[in-house]
Amino acid sequence: MILWKRTALGVAALALGAGSLHAESIKVGAIYMDAQGYNAGVRKGIQDAAKEAGKDLEIIETNAQGDVAKESSFIDSLIASGVQAIITSPVSADGSYRAVQRAKDAGIPVICYNTCLSDADQKEFVAAYAVGDPFDFGNKLGHVAADYFVAAGITEPKIAVLNCEFVEVCITRREGFEAALKEKVPGYVIVDNQEGAVLDKAVSVASTMLTAHPELDAIFGEAGGATLGAARAIRAQNRVGDVVVFGGDMTTEIAEELKQYDVIKAVVDISGQGMGRLAFAQALSVIEGNPPAEIKVPYDIDLYASSEDGAGWLEAHADGIP
Repeated sequence: MILWKRTALGVAALALGAGSLHAESIKVGAIYMDAQGYNAGVRKGIQDAAKEAGKDLEIIETNAQGDVAKESSFIDSLIASGVQAIITSPVSADGSYRAVQRAKDAGIPVICYNTCLSDADQKEFVAAYAVGDPFDFGNKLGHVAADYFVAAGITEPKIAVLNCEFVEVCITRREGFEAALKEKVPGYVIVDNQEGAVLDKAVSVASTMLTAHPELDAIFGEAGGATLGAARAIRAQNRVGDVVVFGGDMTTEIAEELKQYDVIKAVVDISGQGMGRLAFAQALSVIEGNPPAEIKVPYDIDLYASSEDGAGWLEAHADGIP
Protein backbone atom coordinates (compact mmCIF):
# COMPACT_ATOMS: atom_id res chain seq x y z
CA MET A 1 0.00 0.00 0.00
CA ILE A 2 1.05 3.62 -0.44
CA LEU A 3 1.05 6.30 2.23
CA TRP A 4 1.51 9.84 1.01
CA LYS A 5 3.89 11.67 3.31
CA ARG A 6 5.33 15.17 3.39
CA THR A 7 9.12 15.42 3.47
CA ALA A 8 11.64 18.25 3.89
CA LEU A 9 12.36 18.08 0.17
CA GLY A 10 8.75 18.24 -0.83
CA VAL A 11 6.40 15.30 -0.97
CA ALA A 12 7.15 11.69 -1.76
CA ALA A 13 5.30 8.44 -1.83
CA LEU A 14 6.61 6.10 0.85
CA ALA A 15 5.98 2.41 0.26
CA LEU A 16 4.87 0.64 3.41
CA GLY A 17 4.45 -3.02 4.21
CA ALA A 18 1.02 -4.59 4.05
CA GLY A 19 -1.05 -3.87 7.13
CA SER A 20 1.17 -1.09 8.45
CA LEU A 21 -1.49 1.53 7.83
CA HIS A 22 -3.79 -0.32 10.21
CA ALA A 23 -1.42 0.46 13.07
CA GLU A 24 -1.51 4.19 12.42
CA SER A 25 -4.14 6.84 12.66
CA ILE A 26 -5.47 8.32 9.43
CA LYS A 27 -5.38 12.08 9.17
CA VAL A 28 -7.94 13.40 6.70
CA GLY A 29 -9.20 16.87 5.88
CA ALA A 30 -12.90 17.34 5.18
CA ILE A 31 -14.62 20.41 3.76
CA TYR A 32 -18.40 20.72 3.77
CA MET A 33 -20.28 23.05 1.47
CA ASP A 34 -22.44 24.38 4.32
CA ALA A 35 -23.84 23.48 7.72
CA GLN A 36 -27.23 22.14 6.59
CA GLY A 37 -28.47 18.64 7.35
CA TYR A 38 -27.00 16.84 4.34
CA ASN A 39 -23.47 17.72 5.35
CA ALA A 40 -24.05 16.48 8.90
CA GLY A 41 -24.93 13.18 7.26
CA VAL A 42 -21.75 13.23 5.19
CA ARG A 43 -19.71 13.87 8.34
CA LYS A 44 -21.36 11.01 10.22
CA GLY A 45 -20.90 8.71 7.24
CA ILE A 46 -17.18 9.44 7.16
CA GLN A 47 -16.81 8.84 10.88
CA ASP A 48 -18.87 5.64 10.90
CA ALA A 49 -17.02 4.22 7.90
CA ALA A 50 -13.69 4.87 9.62
CA LYS A 51 -14.81 3.08 12.78
CA GLU A 52 -16.14 0.12 10.84
CA ALA A 53 -12.86 -0.13 8.94
CA GLY A 54 -11.01 -0.27 12.26
CA LYS A 55 -9.28 3.04 11.64
CA ASP A 56 -8.26 5.67 14.15
CA LEU A 57 -9.45 8.69 12.21
CA GLU A 58 -8.27 12.22 12.88
CA ILE A 59 -10.46 14.53 10.86
CA ILE A 60 -9.73 18.22 10.38
CA GLU A 61 -12.89 19.83 9.08
CA THR A 62 -14.57 23.10 8.24
CA ASN A 63 -17.66 24.60 6.64
CA ALA A 64 -16.68 26.55 3.52
CA GLN A 65 -20.00 28.47 3.66
CA GLY A 66 -20.05 28.60 -0.13
CA ASP A 67 -16.97 30.86 -0.06
CA VAL A 68 -14.11 30.03 -2.45
CA ALA A 69 -11.64 32.16 -0.44
CA LYS A 70 -12.41 30.33 2.83
CA GLU A 71 -12.18 27.00 1.02
CA SER A 72 -8.80 27.92 -0.48
CA SER A 73 -7.37 29.09 2.84
CA PHE A 74 -8.48 25.90 4.59
CA ILE A 75 -6.97 23.67 1.92
CA ASP A 76 -3.67 25.49 2.44
CA SER A 77 -3.96 24.78 6.18
CA LEU A 78 -4.65 21.11 5.47
CA ILE A 79 -1.60 20.91 3.23
CA ALA A 80 0.53 22.44 5.99
CA SER A 81 -0.85 19.97 8.54
CA GLY A 82 0.17 16.99 6.45
CA VAL A 83 -3.19 15.29 5.95
CA GLN A 84 -3.13 12.08 3.94
CA ALA A 85 -6.20 12.97 1.88
CA ILE A 86 -8.73 15.76 1.48
CA ILE A 87 -12.44 15.03 1.10
CA THR A 88 -14.29 18.01 -0.30
CA SER A 89 -17.37 19.27 -2.14
CA PRO A 90 -15.80 22.14 -4.12
CA VAL A 91 -17.65 25.43 -4.01
CA SER A 92 -16.98 26.27 -7.66
CA ALA A 93 -15.74 24.26 -10.63
CA ASP A 94 -13.93 27.36 -11.91
CA GLY A 95 -12.92 28.96 -8.61
CA SER A 96 -11.81 25.93 -6.59
CA TYR A 97 -9.39 24.22 -8.95
CA ARG A 98 -6.28 26.22 -7.95
CA ALA A 99 -6.51 25.15 -4.32
CA VAL A 100 -7.19 21.55 -5.34
CA GLN A 101 -4.20 21.75 -7.67
CA ARG A 102 -1.99 22.91 -4.78
CA ALA A 103 -3.06 19.86 -2.78
CA LYS A 104 -2.31 17.57 -5.72
CA ASP A 105 1.10 19.24 -6.18
CA ALA A 106 1.77 18.62 -2.48
CA GLY A 107 1.12 14.91 -2.99
CA ILE A 108 -2.18 14.94 -1.15
CA PRO A 109 -4.99 13.14 -3.01
CA VAL A 110 -8.30 14.99 -3.26
CA ILE A 111 -11.60 13.11 -3.18
CA CYS A 112 -14.65 15.05 -4.32
CA TYR A 113 -18.18 14.26 -3.25
CA ASN A 114 -21.44 15.70 -4.56
CA THR A 115 -19.71 18.53 -6.49
CA CYS A 116 -16.33 18.66 -8.18
CA LEU A 117 -14.20 20.47 -10.75
CA SER A 118 -14.65 20.48 -14.53
CA ASP A 119 -14.16 17.14 -16.27
CA ALA A 120 -10.73 18.21 -17.53
CA ASP A 121 -9.57 19.39 -14.09
CA GLN A 122 -10.96 16.25 -12.45
CA LYS A 123 -8.73 14.12 -14.64
CA GLU A 124 -5.71 16.21 -13.77
CA PHE A 125 -6.15 17.01 -10.08
CA VAL A 126 -8.75 14.69 -8.49
CA ALA A 127 -8.22 11.12 -7.30
CA ALA A 128 -11.91 10.14 -7.04
CA TYR A 129 -15.35 11.72 -7.27
CA ALA A 130 -18.25 10.15 -5.32
CA VAL A 131 -21.41 11.38 -6.99
CA GLY A 132 -25.04 10.67 -7.71
CA ASP A 133 -25.71 11.52 -11.35
CA PRO A 134 -27.11 15.08 -11.21
CA PHE A 135 -29.04 14.76 -14.48
CA ASP A 136 -30.74 11.61 -13.20
CA PHE A 137 -31.38 13.44 -9.91
CA GLY A 138 -33.39 16.14 -11.66
CA ASN A 139 -34.90 13.81 -14.23
CA LYS A 140 -36.48 11.47 -11.66
CA LEU A 141 -38.09 14.46 -9.97
CA GLY A 142 -39.17 15.99 -13.26
CA HIS A 143 -41.06 12.86 -14.23
CA VAL A 144 -42.99 12.90 -10.94
CA ALA A 145 -43.74 16.61 -11.39
CA ALA A 146 -44.90 16.06 -14.96
CA ASP A 147 -47.16 13.19 -13.91
CA TYR A 148 -48.66 15.44 -11.23
CA PHE A 149 -49.41 18.19 -13.77
CA VAL A 150 -50.93 15.72 -16.26
CA ALA A 151 -53.15 14.21 -13.55
CA ALA A 152 -54.25 17.71 -12.49
CA GLY A 153 -55.00 18.72 -16.08
CA ILE A 154 -52.34 21.45 -16.03
CA THR A 155 -50.99 21.52 -19.59
CA GLU A 156 -48.92 24.71 -19.25
CA PRO A 157 -47.57 24.64 -15.69
CA LYS A 158 -45.89 27.79 -14.44
CA ILE A 159 -42.81 26.83 -12.44
CA ALA A 160 -40.31 28.85 -10.41
CA VAL A 161 -36.84 27.53 -9.58
CA LEU A 162 -34.96 28.13 -6.34
CA ASN A 163 -31.46 27.24 -7.40
CA CYS A 164 -27.98 26.40 -6.15
CA GLU A 165 -26.49 27.03 -9.58
CA PHE A 166 -23.29 28.58 -8.29
CA VAL A 167 -22.18 24.93 -8.55
CA GLU A 168 -22.39 23.14 -11.89
CA VAL A 169 -24.11 20.07 -10.46
CA CYS A 170 -27.25 22.12 -9.77
CA ILE A 171 -27.41 23.37 -13.34
CA THR A 172 -27.36 19.75 -14.46
CA ARG A 173 -30.12 18.91 -11.97
CA ARG A 174 -32.33 21.53 -13.60
CA GLU A 175 -31.48 20.26 -17.07
CA GLY A 176 -32.60 16.78 -16.03
CA PHE A 177 -35.78 18.19 -14.48
CA GLU A 178 -36.64 20.15 -17.61
CA ALA A 179 -35.91 17.19 -19.91
CA ALA A 180 -38.65 15.21 -18.18
CA LEU A 181 -41.09 18.13 -18.38
CA LYS A 182 -40.40 18.60 -22.10
CA GLU A 183 -41.27 14.97 -22.66
CA LYS A 184 -44.62 14.99 -20.83
CA VAL A 185 -45.78 18.62 -20.49
CA PRO A 186 -44.02 20.53 -23.28
CA GLY A 187 -46.10 23.60 -22.56
CA TYR A 188 -44.38 24.21 -19.20
CA VAL A 189 -42.83 27.62 -18.50
CA ILE A 190 -40.03 28.51 -16.06
CA VAL A 191 -41.29 31.91 -14.96
CA ASP A 192 -38.49 32.65 -12.48
CA ASN A 193 -35.11 31.19 -11.52
CA GLN A 194 -33.19 32.67 -8.59
CA GLU A 195 -30.52 31.50 -6.17
CA GLY A 196 -31.85 30.36 -2.81
CA ALA A 197 -29.82 27.45 -1.51
CA VAL A 198 -29.65 28.52 2.14
CA LEU A 199 -32.92 28.26 4.09
CA ASP A 200 -33.38 31.88 5.24
CA LYS A 201 -32.64 33.26 1.80
CA ALA A 202 -34.82 30.58 0.17
CA VAL A 203 -37.84 31.63 2.26
CA SER A 204 -37.32 35.27 1.31
CA VAL A 205 -36.78 34.62 -2.39
CA ALA A 206 -39.69 32.17 -2.61
CA SER A 207 -41.96 34.69 -0.92
CA THR A 208 -41.03 37.29 -3.52
CA MET A 209 -41.64 34.77 -6.31
CA LEU A 210 -45.10 33.93 -4.97
CA THR A 211 -46.03 37.60 -4.86
CA ALA A 212 -44.62 38.35 -8.31
CA HIS A 213 -46.23 35.32 -9.95
CA PRO A 214 -49.76 34.73 -8.63
CA GLU A 215 -50.26 32.23 -11.47
CA LEU A 216 -47.50 29.96 -10.13
CA ASP A 217 -48.24 26.22 -10.03
CA ALA A 218 -45.04 24.84 -8.53
CA ILE A 219 -41.57 25.57 -7.21
CA PHE A 220 -38.58 23.36 -7.94
CA GLY A 221 -36.04 23.44 -5.10
CA GLU A 222 -32.68 22.27 -6.40
CA ALA A 223 -31.31 21.56 -2.91
CA GLY A 224 -32.54 21.04 0.64
CA GLY A 225 -32.58 24.64 1.82
CA ALA A 226 -34.48 25.65 -1.30
CA THR A 227 -37.00 22.83 -0.93
CA LEU A 228 -37.86 23.61 2.68
CA GLY A 229 -37.73 27.37 2.13
CA ALA A 230 -40.26 27.11 -0.69
CA ALA A 231 -42.64 25.06 1.46
CA ARG A 232 -42.41 27.52 4.35
CA ALA A 233 -43.05 30.49 2.07
CA ILE A 234 -46.11 28.79 0.59
CA ARG A 235 -47.53 28.16 4.06
CA ALA A 236 -46.75 31.70 5.20
CA GLN A 237 -48.64 33.16 2.24
CA ASN A 238 -51.60 30.76 2.57
CA ARG A 239 -50.96 29.21 -0.83
CA VAL A 240 -51.35 25.60 0.34
CA GLY A 241 -53.40 23.72 -2.24
CA ASP A 242 -52.49 26.32 -4.84
CA VAL A 243 -48.72 25.90 -5.25
CA VAL A 244 -46.75 22.69 -4.73
CA VAL A 245 -43.06 21.90 -4.31
CA PHE A 246 -40.79 19.33 -5.92
CA GLY A 247 -37.33 19.34 -4.44
CA GLY A 248 -34.04 17.77 -3.57
CA ASP A 249 -32.37 16.50 -0.39
CA MET A 250 -34.17 14.88 2.54
CA THR A 251 -33.97 16.23 6.08
CA THR A 252 -36.25 15.68 9.06
CA GLU A 253 -38.13 18.91 8.32
CA ILE A 254 -38.55 18.05 4.64
CA ALA A 255 -39.69 14.51 5.49
CA GLU A 256 -42.27 15.95 7.90
CA GLU A 257 -43.53 18.18 5.08
CA LEU A 258 -43.68 15.25 2.66
CA LYS A 259 -45.56 13.23 5.25
CA GLN A 260 -48.27 15.95 5.28
CA TYR A 261 -48.25 15.81 1.46
CA ASP A 262 -50.14 19.05 0.97
CA VAL A 263 -47.21 21.18 -0.23
CA ILE A 264 -44.15 19.02 -0.96
CA LYS A 265 -45.17 16.29 -3.40
CA ALA A 266 -41.84 14.58 -4.10
CA VAL A 267 -38.20 14.68 -3.04
CA VAL A 268 -35.13 13.14 -4.64
CA ASP A 269 -32.23 12.44 -2.34
CA ILE A 270 -28.67 11.25 -2.17
CA SER A 271 -28.06 9.99 1.37
CA GLY A 272 -25.58 12.19 3.19
CA GLN A 273 -24.39 9.32 5.35
CA GLY A 274 -24.12 7.04 2.34
CA MET A 275 -22.15 9.65 0.43
CA GLY A 276 -19.81 10.16 3.40
CA ARG A 277 -19.19 6.42 3.58
CA LEU A 278 -18.46 6.25 -0.13
CA ALA A 279 -16.14 9.27 -0.05
CA PHE A 280 -14.19 7.85 2.90
CA ALA A 281 -13.91 4.47 1.20
CA GLN A 282 -12.40 6.18 -1.83
CA ALA A 283 -10.01 8.20 0.34
CA LEU A 284 -8.86 5.05 2.13
CA SER A 285 -8.37 3.19 -1.14
CA VAL A 286 -6.34 6.05 -2.59
CA ILE A 287 -4.22 6.34 0.57
CA GLU A 288 -3.54 2.61 0.32
CA GLY A 289 -2.49 2.94 -3.31
CA ASN A 290 -5.66 1.55 -4.87
CA PRO A 291 -7.44 4.44 -6.63
CA PRO A 292 -10.69 3.68 -8.48
CA ALA A 293 -10.44 2.63 -12.12
CA GLU A 294 -12.73 5.55 -13.05
CA ILE A 295 -12.61 8.92 -11.28
CA LYS A 296 -16.40 9.09 -10.96
CA VAL A 297 -17.73 6.57 -8.45
CA PRO A 298 -21.55 6.46 -8.65
CA TYR A 299 -23.98 6.56 -5.76
CA ASP A 300 -27.69 5.70 -5.90
CA ILE A 301 -30.41 8.35 -6.04
CA ASP A 302 -33.55 7.79 -3.97
CA LEU A 303 -37.04 9.04 -4.81
CA TYR A 304 -39.66 9.79 -2.13
CA ALA A 305 -43.05 10.59 -3.61
CA SER A 306 -45.79 9.90 -1.06
CA SER A 307 -46.86 10.59 2.50
CA GLU A 308 -45.84 7.02 3.36
CA ASP A 309 -42.36 7.66 1.96
CA GLY A 310 -41.97 10.66 4.26
CA ALA A 311 -43.06 8.62 7.27
CA GLY A 312 -40.72 5.80 6.30
CA TRP A 313 -37.75 8.17 6.04
CA LEU A 314 -38.49 9.59 9.50
CA GLU A 315 -38.63 6.10 10.97
CA ALA A 316 -35.35 5.12 9.34
CA HIS A 317 -33.62 8.34 10.47
CA ALA A 318 -34.82 8.69 14.05
CA ASP A 319 -31.61 10.57 14.94
CA GLY A 320 -32.49 13.21 12.33
CA ILE A 321 -29.22 12.81 10.43
CA PRO A 322 -29.80 12.31 6.69
